[in-house]
Amino acid sequence: MSVRVRDYMVLEVEHVRETATVREATSRLLRGRHHGLPVTDAHGKLVGFVSAKELLRHSGESDTRLEKIIRPGTITAAPDTALDDAARVMFRFGLRDLPIIDPDGRLCGILSNLDVVRSHFERASPLKADTLKRLLGERYNLPFSFHRGLVPIDRLTPTQWKVFEDELEGRRYEIERGFAEPVLVLQKGESWILVDGHHRALAAREMGLTQLQAFILTCDRPDEFAGLETGFERLARDHHLATVADIEIDHSAHHPLVEVTTQLIRRFDAETSREISREP
Repeated sequence: MSVRVRDYMVLEVEHVRETATVREATSRLLRGRHHGLPVTDAHGKLVGFVSAKELLRHSGESDTRLEKIIRPGTITAAPDTALDDAARVMFRFGLRDLPIIDPDGRLCGILSNLDVVRSHFERASPLKADTLKRLLGERYNLPFSFHRGLVPIDRLTPTQWKVFEDELEGRRYEIERGFAEPVLVLQKGESWILVDGHHRALAAREMGLTQLQAFILTCDRPDEFAGLETGFERLARDHHLATVADIEIDHSAHHPLVEVTTQLIRRFDAETSREISREP
């Protein structure tokens, strides 16, 4: 089934009335994280969009109403628009935010480029869960299934003993903006074994969160599975991992992806320098 805009759009939309002044709209932007705001009339109908660039252009007209400076109309989508189609429109026109309107033209939501990114993360995650489900089934000759739900962070048993500080910072950023990928957890009796998502889990704990979105795998014959020790459990025992708090944070090294990327950049810079030096 096609994913729709309604599945990812934000319902509580910060917007301004067309009668608001440039000063008032600028103040609203400075207090938030937006790059622009939808503009509505007295009945909540969308009449346009004011960007930070437009406000800057009219910064010397602080008492001018927005209705005098905005171009009437803007690119919009409906809640039932396919998400991929909305993403194509945003990419084509270079939009950070896409207002969503109902059949009467009233503003009912907004879709940001971060919402689109989040949707791709969430649609990719079930593939990981499905792969683990298949591998567990083959390894233990038992049927497994998975569902999405919330898991308690303080009850997670980690299977990774070290994380990198720079990657941890990236996960904090993702969680704050609501597009972090769900973690992957194997539930076995009263145990919640964290298989994938250790940076996310630790970042969430440090931010004071108590639960995380997860894809939760369970065995369909739990009594038989309970008598088996998984490789995940052995790994946690060997490294003395009981809770997320036992994970070591490496402050001295970069995440391997950062190291590889940095090496590639240096190599590219070096090769470029050599090419330039050989030019006549």
